[in-house]
Amino acid sequence: MARVLRRRAWIALVVALGFALPGAVVAHADVLSATVATTPTGQAMPPGFVGVSFEYRALHIYTGRDPRAVDPVLLTLIAGLAPGQSPVIRIGGDSTDGSWWPIPGMIPQGGIYYPITKGWLRTTQALAADLHAKLVLGINLAAGRPAIAAAEGRALMDGIGRKYIDALEIGNEPDLYGVFPWYRDRLGHTYRARGRGYNLSAYTKQFTQWSRALPDLPLAGPATSGPSWMGGLGKFIAAEPRLKLVTYHRYPLRACVTDPTDPSYPSIPNLLADGSSAGLAAPLAAYAKVAHQHGLPFRIGEINSASCQGAKGVSDTFASALWALDTMFNFAAVGVDGVNVHMLPGSNYELFTVSHSSSGAWQAFVHPEYYGLAMFAQAFPPGAQLLPVTLAGGTSSPTKVWATEGADGTVRVTAINQDTLNEHDVTVQVPGATAAGSLETLQAPGITSTTGVTLGGQTFGPETTTGTLPAPATTPVTPAGDVYTMPLPPGSAALLTIVPPAGSSTGGGGGL
Repeated sequence: MARVLRRRAWIALVVALGFALPGAVVAHADVLSATVATTPTGQAMPPGFVGVSFEYRALHIYTGRDPRAVDPVLLTLIAGLAPGQSPVIRIGGDSTDGSWWPIPGMIPQGGIYYPITKGWLRTTQALAADLHAKLVLGINLAAGRPAIAAAEGRALMDGIGRKYIDALEIGNEPDLYGVFPWYRDRLGHTYRARGRGYNLSAYTKQFTQWSRALPDLPLAGPATSGPSWMGGLGKFIAAEPRLKLVTYHRYPLRACVTDPTDPSYPSIPNLLADGSSAGLAAPLAAYAKVAHQHGLPFRIGEINSASCQGAKGVSDTFASALWALDTMFNFAAVGVDGVNVHMLPGSNYELFTVSHSSSGAWQAFVHPEYYGLAMFAQAFPPGAQLLPVTLAGGTSSPTKVWATEGADGTVRVTAINQDTLNEHDVTVQVPGATAAGSLETLQAPGITSTTGVTLGGQTFGPETTTGTLPAPATTPVTPAGDVYTMPLPPGSAALLTIVPPAGSSTGGGGGL
């Protein structure tokens, strides 16, 4: 009876806050028990963990072309993923190897299609200055000409400024240079950036050659798309003294796959499967360890739900919000130091779509995935560490539970119900905790929803002209002893925040 009453109260709260209940019939909720340990583990969350990734050729669509008036909605949305921090913005993607700084008298190869201009440099500098951002900027390697890289590097340093450049990233997914075409000419002839035998050893030699030609700025690499070269990561790092950031790219699914039986086929069940979050993160632990042993950060420089610009009906749905939230926790747990979520105008995995009216006003439609990343930013602030969580009955439940402790002793527990049909409530024991907590929810009308997403009862709506969510509507949660109950409707997430009472001990576990 108590559970029924609690569920009725929860439904009443949902209705009162204006949430839409999922249309599916909800089965009787079960209760998952979780216990949060008191001793933090792993590294402290670095600032700028969640960043974005843009293409050279598309950046102006988001920023506009006036360096004196960069899109203010864009600025606020980027800042919302790294509140109070200097965000890390990566500019590259496929256009890394399609861009150049024009050199008088030189005719570029057919694979180069985007000339960097002084206007582009001024606008990009203004973007970085407005956000106090750090930029990771791609350098053309596919062209095979150090002179092109040198000219590009000098232009970036002179036009943007050393203070805003975190690193120059040499090449984009060079492990695929010998696999996929770089370009096709007008007659249909295919040209690859390198021969099929191109490997990490050859890349390392060229990385060294390019580093000698580039201005004295920190370098990033190898920016590979998969694990085939990563077994030699230690040797690559040892050979490159100017390397200051190890970068790697990961997508759990591939939108170009058409076989529904392929595990990389873009579907909502595949996106919410453990293989797309915990499974995606597990191999990264070894790479992060190697990077850290050499004193370097390890960053996922490009990620999203599915490669090939995402899949409609998957990447643009609320499922992507739950996936992103769980995946960011999994990445942090294995030692990743940051991620850059890739986006492209018109793509299915875009975090937000901006538009510019004839009157000069900017607005944006915010897609579901952004909400999941925004909840993660709240749940795992800089300086916080993970608290181990033990689930009764193991980890087979579709509900995921994560906990962090901030430098001020605040404990935050995030529960994610990836079951799209059934409610799975969570009782969380936080030893030593006595203070009432506050509960914030992440919901949508359904897992396939592309609109109607709410975070803390708030939404950006059909469009936002500010990029700011109002203050969340939270629910107080009074513990029974040190046990807190978190209701989790189907396909939803919740964040429980427990602030230690004034004067209590903080940090290092307990004391709440």
